[in-house]
Amino acid sequence: MTHRFMISQDSPVLYITLVTDNRLPVFRTDEMKELMCKFIDEARKSAGFLLFAYVIMLDHLHLLTNRPSTNSDLLRVLKGLTAHRVIEYLKENNYASSLKKLEHQVRNKNYKYSLWQTEKNVFPIFSERLFMEKLNYIHQNPVRAGLVERAVVYRWSSARIWAGCPLGDEPLLVDKDVIHWRRSSGRR
Repeated sequence: MTHRFMISQDSPVLYITLVTDNRLPVFRTDEMKELMCKFIDEARKSAGFLLFAYVIMLDHLHLLTNRPSTNSDLLRVLKGLTAHRVIEYLKENNYASSLKKLEHQVRNKNYKYSLWQTEKNVFPIFSERLFMEKLNYIHQNPVRAGLVERAVVYRWSSARIWAGCPLGDEPLLVDKDVIHWRRSSGRR
């Protein structure tokens, strides 16, 4: 039997925003967005979190997840794994200019590059109403940025899945069907 997730004070959804260091447009190409989808999925499996929604923009991403342990543990796995994988990809493919832009100014850390800003942009959501507000915000992000006219056209988000018209080759699947809604309002 599939575990059902109910949004509540005891089991909040986390609205997570990760922004690239210096807002570098790391995810400018479809190839980088595709890789980020794979890396998010790897982090999801490693940390054991549910992914309810996402969007990947040029220099940031938004996620709606559950909190399987602490916010810090989730962010550590999510930011650490995705940063490591992106930086390794850039090294292996000789993207020296991109790597140079990700180098630290201060050398007091155990690593040379930073993909993500250090801010912890995590906002707990305790209500279905606020969940839907953030879901719509996430899906409208590419529209507001002028990348597409309709959210479902943007490949790098969960908008199509939530609209009930997923592609056969969705880049990243979400766990929307495990949410147990208090009120039936067409969210499924």
